[in-house]
Amino acid sequence: MAEPAHKTGTEAVPKGEHGGFPPFQAQNFASQLVWLAIAFVLLYVLMAKLALPRVGAAIETRQKRIDDDIAEAGRLKQDSDAAIAAYEKALADARAGAQTIAGEMREKQTAEAEATRKRLEDQLNAKLADAEKSIAATKEAAMRNVRGIAEDAARAIVERLIGKAPSDSAVGAAVADVLKR
Repeated sequence: MAEPAHKTGTEAVPKGEHGGFPPFQAQNFASQLVWLAIAFVLLYVLMAKLALPRVGAAIETRQKRIDDDIAEAGRLKQDSDAAIAAYEKALADARAGAQTIAGEMREKQTAEAEATRKRLEDQLNAKLADAEKSIAATKEAAMRNVRGIAEDAARAIVERLIGKAPSDSAVGAAVADVLKR
């Protein structure tokens, strides 16, 4: 009978043949090394010509995007710094303007208050002068009446004390004498 074309691991190996895993058989080492070299060169060429350029291009694209993003971030930072500086300058200008306006308003209100005070003071001085004139006129009228009242009172007192009314000339002289002092 004919031998089977293909052997399984369970069959008995005839004498003289070495059994075991073919890559570990010494007579196959040379062909295995050749195929190893061919596979290595083929894989190397495929990696060098196809895969590595694609990976390199992806890395370069990514690095360019990162560099562009960093440059854009730097530009945006400069823009924001300029905007902050402009804002701070505008804020300082606004504060200075507010201080100026407040100073002007303070001066204006002080001037208005001073003018109002002066006007009221003038009105009060005029009223005071009128009051002093009125008081002087009243005092003068009262002083003119005081002589008559004093003469009448002196006449009434003397008449009551002695029972007889003194003469008008005597009462007038006595009152004039007391008013001179």
